[in-house]
Amino acid sequence: MKQSPAPPPDRRAPATGEALGASPLPLQAALETLPAPFEPLDVSAVDGFLCGVLLQPRPVPADRWLALIGDGEARPLPPALAGGPWRALALQRHALLERAIAGRQWFDPWVFEPEEADDASQAVAPWVAGFALAAEVFPALMSLDSPALIEPLALLYRHFDPDDLEDADDLLDAIADLGPPADLSEAVEDLVRATLLLADVSRPIPAPGDRTPARPVRRPRPSPPRGPAGARRRSRSRLPADARR
Repeated sequence: MKQSPAPPPDRRAPATGEALGASPLPLQAALETLPAPFEPLDVSAVDGFLCGVLLQPRPVPADRWLALIGDGEARPLPPALAGGPWRALALQRHALLERAIAGRQWFDPWVFEPEEADDASQAVAPWVAGFALAAEVFPALMSLDSPALIEPLALLYRHFDPDDLEDADDLLDAIADLGPPADLSEAVEDLVRATLLLADVSRPIPAPGDRTPARPVRRPRPSPPRGPAGARRRSRSRLPADARR
């Protein structure tokens, strides 16, 4: 049975007993304390970014992805800021998402209500921008040679302007077939669906009795390609303005 999507998180205080990393509010507040010129990611972009990190075929060292949360250009933070509360909160969210992805379980993406009630793409765009940042900086996921990547990438990248996707004919065809989401609930549900479909490719669950960890097949190329669908955005900056604090 298909699980009904949970409503997008809002800015209310977390419920008593809520799992660590479940609410965006503490991390949002902590990131807002980082001073200029640093530009930490928007908390919704953090969520998509962490999913992109966790979908890599091999674990990404924490210091590498934490640097991009504290500043979208990965400029080194002073020691007092680099070890601030935001770091522990980001690690908590990372751990929660890791459990969900490894167990192929539902999770609540950090998505907020859009300014215009009928604009689902506006609401999820920061989350998808965070994912796209992770896919660009850590290219192993997009280097996998599997047609099974196209559908979940289309579910995510349909929220971007088609002109921002380079050399992506297969992906654009899949996006055209999908069309826009019916509403925000469907858009949020598809973030989770796409994440778990990508995990089936990059982090397959070994069959019972299989003692050899499954390894995704890679293209034998010396440099990382753009992925089977060429899902890369044209942009001088890594994230649009709405994905930054």
